[in-house]
Order: sequence, then C-alpha cells, then structure tokens
Amino acid sequence: MQTITSVAELRQVVGLARKAGKRVGLVPTMGYLHEGHLALAEASRKQCDVTVVSIFVNPTQFGANEDLSTYPRDFQRDERLCRDAGVAIVFAPDNKEVYPEGFETFVEPGELAKPLCGGFRPGHFRGVATVVCKLFNMVQPDAAFFGQKDFQQCAVVRRMTKDLNLPVEVVTLPTVREPDGLAMSSRNRYLNEQERQRAVAISRALLAAQDEFRSGSRDVRNLIAIAEKHLKPLDKLQYLELVDSETLEPAESPLKRSATLCVAAYIGSTRLIDNMTMDLPVSIGEGAG
Repeated sequence: MQTITSVAELRQVVGLARKAGKRVGLVPTMGYLHEGHLALAEASRKQCDVTVVSIFVNPTQFGANEDLSTYPRDFQRDERLCRDAGVAIVFAPDNKEVYPEGFETFVEPGELAKPLCGGFRPGHFRGVATVVCKLFNMVQPDAAFFGQKDFQQCAVVRRMTKDLNLPVEVVTLPTVREPDGLAMSSRNRYLNEQERQRAVAISRALLAAQDEFRSGSRDVRNLIAIAEKHLKPLDKLQYLELVDSETLEPAESPLKRSATLCVAAYIGSTRLIDNMTMDLPVSIGEGAG
C-alpha cells in the first residue's frame, strides 16, 4: 500500500494504473474509519483493480460552531485498517494541497442541498460538493463509493456528477449498522455509555416506520407519527421528514413513489443522522409496453 500526500504524485501513480488498463475506485472519507468505510473499500476492491481511500477532514463543510477542531482523527490506525483491507493507495493531502492560497472557486449545489441537513447547516453541501469534485479531478476514478447513511450527500453528489459531466460512476451502498441497529458513524465515539444506549432510538424509530409501511400503510403522517413515538429518548429532534427519494421534496399521501424517512437528532451534544428508504413493490407486468 502506498500513502500519498500530493496531487502530483497521486496523478503519476494512478495514471500508470490507468495506462495499464486498470479500473480505479475511490472511497472518499474524513478518516477515523469504521466498518462502514471498510465495506465501501471492499466493494471497490471487488469492482475495481486499484482502490484509493482518501482521508481528508474537509474544513469547508463545517459550520462556525461545528466540530472541525474536535473531529476524531487517528491516521496511523486508519493506515493500518486500509492496509489490512487491501487498499492500494491512501491519499492524505493537507489543507494547503486541497485549498491552495488564494482558492476561491466553489461548486454551488442546487435544490437538493436545501432541505433536511441543508436547512440546518448552511454551506455544508457547498463544501461537500466542492471537495468531492476536487477529489474526482485529483484521483480521476472510474467509480466512487458512498454510504446510504449520508442519504442527502449521495443525492447531491449524484446530481453534481451528472450536471458537470464528470466521468465517474457513483455507487451507493447500504448503511452498515452496529448489532443493535445504530448506524455506524465516526461521531459515535463522542457518545458516553448512557448516550450510546439512547442513540439506538433512532434506528428503532426508522424500523418501526418501515414495518408499518410493509404492513400496508401509505399515509405520510401516520408513518412519521409511528417513528416519532420511538424518539423520546433523544435530547433534541432536529428533523424527521419523509421525502421523495429522488427529489427530496416532502412525500405526499398516499405514497406512490419511493420515499425515504430521514432523521437528524442530538444525543447530548452529538448530532447523528440516519434514514430508511421505503420502496413500493413492483407490480407484475409493470413497465410492459
């Protein structure tokens, strides 16, 4: 495994791989890797010849009062996990390599960035879209792998990739969860033992709504109400919304399209997000001429 910190060296190494006809996969991360990240790396290894894991805590996606300075970091541990996972390249640039002096050009996402987290984290998806676009240009991957836990981020990245004609296949994989259902997140380490126990309420709420959906309910208010009953252990519910899985606009009753129930909540001072997609069953013969 190679650890590379400069764009020039990265392009040289990846360029040689591409000239040899090898397919390149990218897993963008902010480090402090967990099983969710490693599942993305494994998927990349299965679909690509060379897997690049980027580790960069992106300052432009953090707000003024957010956890940039305290975001968990353990680069030696991350390197070891990547090596054990068969990753070919760890790309770990510093801030100046990504945002050189005088940097002033950003990618401004559109409507998909406005609801849900976008309403509470101004500028967040501007920073996400910018750094992902830059990583795509730096690595020039054939495919990039993201987790469904960051549902809105995936939607923004897919739209940006399409709108800017970037030749990258965006692959989204299911959320990886702890045995009790809590979605894996680097921020879970902020939780003390009592907060960790209460955090499970998020996944329980989503699963309860999904069970109601599978039982036949298509009423948006009912599905949200079912989930809300399970969220009382949380300290602050920022949002709980059922949205169209493509447009992210509020879902309408009765559900006739795929919808995703999204939640953001605080347990203590830790903000966690999660989601659950509810896909309508496909009728036999649907789509036939």
